[in-house]
Amino acid sequence: MTTTALGLTLNWHRPVLLVEAAPDGASAVFAGYFRGTQEPTGGLINLALAQRDGTLHEALPRETLILDPEAPAEKSAWFLPGIRSHEQAPSLLPLWEPLAEQLRALDRNGQDVIVDAGRLGLVGWPQPLIAASDLTVLVTRNSLPALAGARSWAKALRDQFATVGGLSRLGALLVDEDGRWPTVPAVVPRVRPYTARQIAKALQVPVVASVDWDPEVAEVYSHGARKPRKFESSGLLRSYRAGAASIHSILAANQAALAPTIGGRA
Repeated sequence: MTTTALGLTLNWHRPVLLVEAAPDGASAVFAGYFRGTQEPTGGLINLALAQRDGTLHEALPRETLILDPEAPAEKSAWFLPGIRSHEQAPSLLPLWEPLAEQLRALDRNGQDVIVDAGRLGLVGWPQPLIAASDLTVLVTRNSLPALAGARSWAKALRDQFATVGGLSRLGALLVDEDGRWPTVPAVVPRVRPYTARQIAKALQVPVVASVDWDPEVAEVYSHGARKPRKFESSGLLRSYRAGAASIHSILAANQAALAPTIGGRA
């Protein structure tokens, strides 16, 4: 999931901030993408302390890092690090709602926010950030074991968003494992991954995007690996860009649908 969030962030269409909100304390971005070479900031734990002191607004910019210094200003990507240990997770609970307000305010400066919420339901998980999001995307592979785990959370999120009339703010993103299967006949028949239509029906959540399964290219983001040949034209990067465009279209459609309600009658 973190690799997908990072891939979308680095292929986003305008300035964006990636928030590492997973409560497990294992920063895959520092250990993977930065390869342990980037000096970490205090990140969210410093923001939790700032919230207690009433200085959250001033502290937020200090705790962010640039992800790609070579990116043009109109596509700049920033990173807000998460906690360093799972034992810090309970300290974040009072932070999530005030932080959600601060993150939503970034839109006025032309900056979007992508939140990596990690595995759902852990102690300290960022439920208020999910509830406040313009679009919540449940990331799952399209294999049977992955879908078995995603179904219960899809139902929980559907129920949560339905109570506030926000089902249009919920979708699924597939990591398409179809590329893993051999093209030659196998000795033992195997069940192929499910299609987007089948998954949308099973989860009762629309599939908003799908990204390719390409471990070699993905390791650039997940492990800080050297970029392989034709990295920029790879299927994975094309799917990240297509996914970002699809999400942008959904957000625009949702905002247009809300405009009459917000503006009132003419």
